[in-house]
Amino acid sequence: MRNIAIKLRYDGSRYHGWQVQKEDVSVCQTVQEALSKICEHPVKLTGCGRTDAGVHAMNYCANFRTDCRIPTDRIALAANSRLPDDIAVVDAVEVPDDFNAISSCIKKEYIYKIHNSNIRDPFLEKRACFYPQFLDIELMKRAGKAFEGTHDFAAVRSLGTETKTTVRTVHWCNVEKEGDLITVSICADGFLYNMCRAMVGTMVYAAYGKLIPEDIPRLLEIGDRRLTGPTMPPQGLYLNRVWYDGEVGEMMLRNTDEI
Repeated sequence: MRNIAIKLRYDGSRYHGWQVQKEDVSVCQTVQEALSKICEHPVKLTGCGRTDAGVHAMNYCANFRTDCRIPTDRIALAANSRLPDDIAVVDAVEVPDDFNAISSCIKKEYIYKIHNSNIRDPFLEKRACFYPQFLDIELMKRAGKAFEGTHDFAAVRSLGTETKTTVRTVHWCNVEKEGDLITVSICADGFLYNMCRAMVGTMVYAAYGKLIPEDIPRLLEIGDRRLTGPTMPPQGLYLNRVWYDGEVGEMMLRNTDEI
């Protein structure tokens, strides 16, 4: 039985997140159906993490097991001929039996895009969060830096997914602005449920004076979700990069486009 890792990109606007749902259409279900057709047996995918309804992925990794002998260099083309236009398999490699897209992942980077203007852009409706109130970019940057390091991030997560610990290490939390578009980049060894969107919501609160950036470490220590910022809408969030050792790490670096 072969273990195959695939690299995906998708626009999550039409899907109820990555995870298979009982009634709603998910990204995982859609890709599994395409792979099952080309492998001629049911395929079960293990994804590198959950993305919620409306969230996108520029680079996503998943793995599956198959006894199908289709060459790895043909998997992407074969799968894409059976996938809708908003999901694409970019690459595939055969990996050791112990590879798992979740547990083998070293770190991930999400980006969140905010269209900070008082005029809507219809082309960004499902690609960025429209936020008409002025946001002070320097305050957002200071708030982002306050999240960096190893902390208990219970204060910026939503309940709903059980986890052994709420301690995570944020490697960087950077903010850039180009024109009316603000991009927040957050890299961590793992993310709690809605952690990234709640971090950005807290940074937005800091950007118009609802809290002080330097208070964020204390708010994390208190651990009360009610004291931090709101969970931002999903359409601005993208899984941007995922890191692995070995061949999968090399695959994830190939043909990597950022937005």
